[in-house]
Amino acid sequence: MKNIIISSTIILSITTISLSSCKSANSDTSTLPKDISERPADENSQKYDEAALEKIKSAIESEIAKEKCTRNADWAFAPIGSKACGGPSGYIAYPKKIETSILPKIENYTQKMSEFNKKHNITSDCMMAPEPTSVRCENGKAVLVF
Repeated sequence: MKNIIISSTIILSITTISLSSCKSANSDTSTLPKDISERPADENSQKYDEAALEKIKSAIESEIAKEKCTRNADWAFAPIGSKACGGPSGYIAYPKKIETSILPKIENYTQKMSEFNKKHNITSDCMMAPEPTSVRCENGKAVLVF
């Protein structure tokens, strides 16, 4: 009986020591490497600049998409973007009723794209984007006519 009590005491002591040794001595995580999602973005990288450009273009497209195209005459088009060799990368249709607010955004995007091309030494095919002749409404959406 005495051996069982001593054995139980030894097992209990070993278990307690083992469990307490599993606890981390240092709970400070400031010296550990950061998860990539927590790292700051490199504001000089090409990917960062591409994402910023895409955000601006998406905002423009979202604003335009709010308007339903019902009459061709209520819509116009403008050059958008910038090719490295010069000239627009394309054209975008917009409702004339938001012209005063949307054109400065389109021009801002075009300017930022031109700066992006210079900053990152972008090259292009130098082919001119064809200019549309008009805008046509199809199923509530504006379609450029070439």
